[in-house]
Amino acid sequence: MKIIEAKNLIFEYIRRDAEGSVEGITRAVDEVDLDVEQGDFIAILGHNGSGKSTLAKHLNAILYPTEGTVWVDGKDTSQEKHLWDIRQTAGMVFQNPDNQIIGQVVEEDVGFGPENMGVPTGEIWKRVEESLRAVDMYEYRKKSPNRLSGGQKQRVSIAGVIAMHPKCIILDEPTAMLDPDGRREVLRAVRALNEAEGITVVLITHYMEEIIHADKAIVMDKGHIAMQGTPREIFSQVERLKELRLDVPQVTLLAYELKKNGLNLPDGILTCEELTEALCI
Repeated sequence: MKIIEAKNLIFEYIRRDAEGSVEGITRAVDEVDLDVEQGDFIAILGHNGSGKSTLAKHLNAILYPTEGTVWVDGKDTSQEKHLWDIRQTAGMVFQNPDNQIIGQVVEEDVGFGPENMGVPTGEIWKRVEESLRAVDMYEYRKKSPNRLSGGQKQRVSIAGVIAMHPKCIILDEPTAMLDPDGRREVLRAVRALNEAEGITVVLITHYMEEIIHADKAIVMDKGHIAMQGTPREIFSQVERLKELRLDVPQVTLLAYELKKNGLNLPDGILTCEELTEALCI
């Protein structure tokens, strides 16, 4: 069953002068088709300005198509009557957790969304506990978010979305402001939600190593989908990725260079363990 579907999606940013006259139009998303099945882990990547974040904002109706249609759980995002249901179905986690955390205590912040939805008090606290345990932050429930690290804050943001019981979580570059340890914390939490809870994940990123465990990767360029396939299929095309101004994981690049120099190695090696095994055969 498709949880998200986009057909011929076009979005244009319109620039206006002080008088309100149109100065120019930038097409940020250009005729994109997208299908996401319930339970999938989809990674969308691209360099800055590729259109990936603009696409993400269509997946829970923050933006509406200029042309084309986006459906979330069968509901057309352009129809205002569906807005509440769509945003309950597809929760959004942004790049900067400080923009999403509003509570003075972690558990209060996580309970804010369900409270706004009218969830009974007893159920709210049950959801708060479940969601904090899901991201391994339950022991911090009485702490002030201001005393947490960047990675911990982002996990609290994710818990706040989980507490609203979405079918899908959209993460718009959630690790861009974090150090390597923080990035690993957040990605572990996201993978666990997808694998253990069956929550659909759409991850927007420009860190290539973050897509290794995705079911499908989509590479965007100039508003178009330039490549799509499994991470292994994507990383088997090192030269194409370079043309799109994207890096590849260091181990993938090393395997690629070794293969160019005559070693018999498979394409699209993703981890150090895979490279070690291939070299030992």
